[in-house]
Amino acid sequence: MKGLNSILAISVAFNAAATLASVLAPRQSSLPTVSVKGNAFFAGSNRFYIRGLDYQPGGSSQLADPIADAAGCARDIPEFTKLGINAVRVYSVDNSVNHDSCMNALAAAGIYLILDVNSPLYSINRQDPAPSYNAAYLQSIFATIDSFANYSNTLAFFSGNEVINETTASTVTAPYIKAVTRDMKQYIGDRGYRQIPVGYSAADVTTNRYETAEYMNCGTADQRSDFFAFNDYSWCDPSSYTQSGWDQKVALFSNYSLPIFLSEYGCNTNTRTFEEVASLYGSDMTPVYSGGLVYEYSQESNDYGLVTINGNSVSELPDFAALQAAYQNTSLPTGDGGYKSTGTPSNCPIQSSTWLPGNDALPAMPAGAVTYLTNGAGPGPGLKGNDGAGSQNAGGASSGTATAGSGQVTATGAAASGGTATGTGSATASKAAGANLHVPSMSLAPFVCGVVVVLSSMLGATLVL
Repeated sequence: MKGLNSILAISVAFNAAATLASVLAPRQSSLPTVSVKGNAFFAGSNRFYIRGLDYQPGGSSQLADPIADAAGCARDIPEFTKLGINAVRVYSVDNSVNHDSCMNALAAAGIYLILDVNSPLYSINRQDPAPSYNAAYLQSIFATIDSFANYSNTLAFFSGNEVINETTASTVTAPYIKAVTRDMKQYIGDRGYRQIPVGYSAADVTTNRYETAEYMNCGTADQRSDFFAFNDYSWCDPSSYTQSGWDQKVALFSNYSLPIFLSEYGCNTNTRTFEEVASLYGSDMTPVYSGGLVYEYSQESNDYGLVTINGNSVSELPDFAALQAAYQNTSLPTGDGGYKSTGTPSNCPIQSSTWLPGNDALPAMPAGAVTYLTNGAGPGPGLKGNDGAGSQNAGGASSGTATAGSGQVTATGAAASGGTATGTGSATASKAAGANLHVPSMSLAPFVCGVVVVLSSMLGATLVL
């Protein structure tokens, strides 16, 4: 911008920074890491319940990385704190840029990130999964891990989202999703990062949901997920724990040995009052469930939004107040919530008319991706890809079947796990190799973002680009 427009833009940035700093100043600037114990999450010695939102302003039609948008975080985090959430889920990020500013701002607000590692150009092809499971795809996945592993408030990674749908044919993708989970866990371990939970987000379908859950929790330890999540829109207000059928799902998963949470919920068939919040964090469900994520923060074409966004301003919709009231009326449980400290893996589901995989055999890691385990993934291709074509037809696919247990961590690489969110996560070649930066340097960010950082630092919010 030029002239007056530039002055106005700078003024907006100063105001946004001051607002964000005033909201975040009392909050801690780093968070304890979250780990899995039995069928629950724990932050240190305390049971951790996910109480959050799905967050992707613009949706898939205007895909952008919200965790690389410092001004957007300055705009939205005050709304998060008004709701009292502790987690956001982001569906796609740009693994070629730095995320220090937003990740540290989220940490200062007491908020964790649950991150999908796939993007439209780098994902498993439901129609033809074998060619899409290749070295170029895994390089992008691993680069995303490099970008976020050193933040203490990275809670978990999703290896896939709704790849398996209501069709029986889609279940042939299950071995590839599970192989990605295995590969991510091995990369995290071999690169020397802390043990960040990896799992899958399943679609809201009844035909194969339980089979998918069993499949992700069967086989050898290296193959099994660390948690299982699914989208659930079956509670449509006015309803109840029994009328919605949630009681039956709790009973079905009562002996499941992994943490379970809802990766999306919040039916909008009728006016949303979020009655399900009281049940989700109540004694009927906490022995089995670890909370969930409301869909979704911003108003998009599907009409699930809590707010509308217009540039740097946010307008709260009626659903925002309804969810805020539901959270205020429902305290997080104290104690361990009746979790199970031990459990046994599931048996793999048998082949049927609704489930096609006939055993627990998985494809071997593509030969071209093995080098990343010891040498690191290097710079990420970003949302637009290195050549705009993405990975699905890049070649270099798996050429064999893995031996059970082949994904066990075999080495500890140079990448060091960061103890706080102030460790940089940018996917440059040197950092992807694992530099642990306790005092991150400034990136060449836009001037407005720099203003946000400077003012936030002066006023107490730990924001580092």
